[in-house]
Amino acid sequence: MTVRSHAGTALSGTAFATLLLIALMMGANHVAARLAFNHGVDVATAVSFRSVVTSAVVTLLCLWQGVPLRLTAQHRKAVPAIGALIGVQSLCLYASVARLPVALALLAFNTYPLWTALWARVFYGHRPEPRVLRAMPLMMIGLALALDVFGAASGLGAAGQWGRIGVGVAFALAAAATFGLALVVTQHEAADLDGRVRTACTLALVGVLALVGVATQGGFHLPQAVAGWWGLAALTCLYGTAFTIMFVVLPKLGVVGNSAIMNIEPIFALALAWLVLGQSIAWMQVAGGLIVVGTVVSLGLRKG
Repeated sequence: MTVRSHAGTALSGTAFATLLLIALMMGANHVAARLAFNHGVDVATAVSFRSVVTSAVVTLLCLWQGVPLRLTAQHRKAVPAIGALIGVQSLCLYASVARLPVALALLAFNTYPLWTALWARVFYGHRPEPRVLRAMPLMMIGLALALDVFGAASGLGAAGQWGRIGVGVAFALAAAATFGLALVVTQHEAADLDGRVRTACTLALVGVLALVGVATQGGFHLPQAVAGWWGLAALTCLYGTAFTIMFVVLPKLGVVGNSAIMNIEPIFALALAWLVLGQSIAWMQVAGGLIVVGTVVSLGLRKG
């Protein structure tokens, strides 16, 4: 079995299965986060645990593999900016997960390719590709169905539905916007920096920002029940494991960068949230979610 990445190179069945495993673990990470939030953990605490542990693991891998840790002057300017953007993205996405059904939060976040095209145009003068422009209306239609923006599935009407989901959607879109900008800055200012080093530095900065947030709120908000501890442990382990596989295993399988296949994460999250949290959404919303995911995957699989 082979599939093709966005660069047009064939992926082996093992590589494809590994990408699906990463998507599954990232979706499970967000479900675990919601479990932790339901039992007393706050966003800053969750991001602190996740980022500090993952940064430490990736740093140890860099040392073990003998990866040079030196940064150029350009990198020293770009990496803090990337870290700050990813820090905001992490806090906003978890804040959205805490307020919305997990799958809906991830679907709204999955609009980041549109933000990437916007920021590339604004800051670097790159014209969006025609495929991106054609995909925009389809993605927006899918997202409108998934979020039930008119309140048809919920029976609440538009005003009632937005009163319920508005803040969560705003956080998800803010996460998408900051992540899109982080991708653009990375591509233009730090693309030549080893991905492992970039990840270790970025997540270390995210961890520091999250710890500052923890300090300003008077300390960690730890779980108040056993289920919350399981959620906090799971989100930390799943996130760290997924990143470790991404930077250690995937390069050996011939996968360059983050494949669009991993964008099916919301589908895994939908199933896991139903099984673990009892969350469910209407079939109309599922259909909208499939439109969003399909559009994002098709954009990612385009040949360069």
